[in-house]
Order: sequence, then C-alpha cells, then structure tokens
Amino acid sequence: MARRRKGIPRTVEEEVNEDWLATYADAITLLMAFFVMLVSFSKVELPVFEKVQAGIAEQIGKRDVVRPTQVLETDLKDVVFNMAMDSAVNVSTDDEGILMEMGSGAFFQPGSANLTNDAVLFLKDVADLLKEPRYLGFQIEVTGHTDDSPISSPRFPSNWELAAGRAIAVVRFFGALGVDPDQKRMRAISYGDTKPKLPNNDDAGNPIEENRQANRRIEIRVFPKYSRVF
Repeated sequence: MARRRKGIPRTVEEEVNEDWLATYADAITLLMAFFVMLVSFSKVELPVFEKVQAGIAEQIGKRDVVRPTQVLETDLKDVVFNMAMDSAVNVSTDDEGILMEMGSGAFFQPGSANLTNDAVLFLKDVADLLKEPRYLGFQIEVTGHTDDSPISSPRFPSNWELAAGRAIAVVRFFGALGVDPDQKRMRAISYGDTKPKLPNNDDAGNPIEENRQANRRIEIRVFPKYSRVF
C-alpha cells in the first residue's frame, strides 16, 4: 500500500470515484438533443416524439416505456382482423397519431349517410376500445370524403353535405355508445371532394372508377391531446 505523503491531508490524497460523470454527461447530451428536436419541429410528429421519449427513459431511467399510440394501433388492427374488415379498413400511423381509413362503400349505401349493418358491428367494437380508461386522453376526429361525382338530393345538395352527413353519423354513433359523454373528445369534419387520395380522372378527363372508389372514404384520426400543442 502506498504511503501517505507528509503534510497532505488524507481526504485530498484518497482516490475519488468519478464514474458517475460519464452517465451524467450522456444524460445531458440526450436531453439537449431531445429539446433541440422539439424546437425544430413545426409540429409534434407523435411517433417520433414517443420513440425519443422511450429512448431517453431507456437510456437514463433504465426502464421500458409503453408507447400508447403504438398500443392503440395494435388494438385497432386486432379489431379490423377479428371483424374480417381488412379489405375495407386500413389502420396506420402518421405524424399526429392513428389514422383509420374506411371505404364508404362498406359503411354506407351510395348517396346515403345511413350506416350499414357491417359498419354498425365494426364501429361498436372500435367504440368499446376507445372507451377504455387508458385511451380516454385520446381525441377523435372523423372526416368525410367523396369523389368528384356531383350529387344533388333533398338531403344532400352537394358532396359537402354528403361527406358531412357521413362524418356526423359516425360521431353520433360513437356518442350514443358513450365514447364522449362530455362532448369534448370528438369532432366531425367535411372535406367533400377537396382532398382526394388519387386523381378522380385521367389526363383525358375520363373517370377512373377505382380511384373514385378509393376517394370515397371516412377517416377516423385518434391522437393524444398533446400532439397538437404546437
């Protein structure tokens, strides 16, 4: 054992363990990168936000974090699979949360805002899921879309009214099942034919029926409240 030099206090001479500095520096670096990313976002990209949040928790807290959006997406896909609605419903994530696209042909009769029997059964399972306590913090936005084929009926003078009627029908159905008893979670929006997924017509102006069918849809967007802070 090394001898203590005369005149030097033992506390100064003893070796100090500074291993904690490496962990501290890593934590500060991760936090700085996290806040730089937040500032650089024009809006919160929710899947990225949750991945960063989970990464920080894993690296600093040494614990796994359940990502609610990812869990909800899995649960909704299970509903689609169990109801055999794969051909009519697509569930995915975008920069805000969960996006569920439903073909109008499977959910409504042509020119109508009345839900089909299959739609009622499917949306009931979705409503039961959205009522679960772990998802009560999620907002629900239902948007209606049509193709550019003109419509004119006493109930729906234009595509705006038809798209609105279909979105409202879904919101009302969810409301009747108790999804939003305080009327603070949901809203219905009509886009008419203004946001087609695909061109309704080819370059010669001829209608493309497959594209028009894809454009006739209802979208249910589910996202946490904090995803629209910025």
